[in-house]
Amino acid sequence: MRLRTFHAISATVITSYAAVHIANHLASLGGIATHIAFMEAARSVYRIRFVESVLLACVLFQVLSGLWLVARGWRQRRGTVSWLQAVAGTYLAFFLVVHVSAVLFGRLSLGLDTNFYFAAAGFHVRPFQLFFAPYYLFGVLALFTHLGCAAYWRAKSFGRSSPSFFIALPVAIGALISLVIVFLLAGVFYRVDIPPEYRAIYVPRA
Repeated sequence: MRLRTFHAISATVITSYAAVHIANHLASLGGIATHIAFMEAARSVYRIRFVESVLLACVLFQVLSGLWLVARGWRQRRGTVSWLQAVAGTYLAFFLVVHVSAVLFGRLSLGLDTNFYFAAAGFHVRPFQLFFAPYYLFGVLALFTHLGCAAYWRAKSFGRSSPSFFIALPVAIGALISLVIVFLLAGVFYRVDIPPEYRAIYVPRA
């Protein structure tokens, strides 16, 4: 129970950041310049050394504790919601590890500004979109699904009627948002021209 409590606290921190990050992606509906302006404002807070260190520590703890909870309760897991929570949490752990590692690598090793173009580049170089489209789609959907499952258990513990609503609504919202983000990055709503330094991640210069 203590591990689950700390897992929930860490999840609250990560979810707060994820909400800003998702809003940042949705700001791209107003154009790439709007996305970058939003990002610069948000970075003035989450790139403070202490704040960023706390976020990274929470991500590491969340991944390790989440996988431990999934593995420990594997044989005792019963019911659709329980399995849905485990599957969504496992994919979310994978997504967090890959996403955070890629951003840190882009910043520290490649010296790139990990902005809209960094996220979108893989969508515009064949065949990498075959990975990045489902990667982002299921990443965002897994977040909303995992949160929905947590809300379901909380609602059930308080004796709320129709607790399935607490899963259905987040999943529906997550599906819509994930599609919008994928379409934005893929250039469906407007033309996206990837600068050479970002395209070079996938097509190295000779």
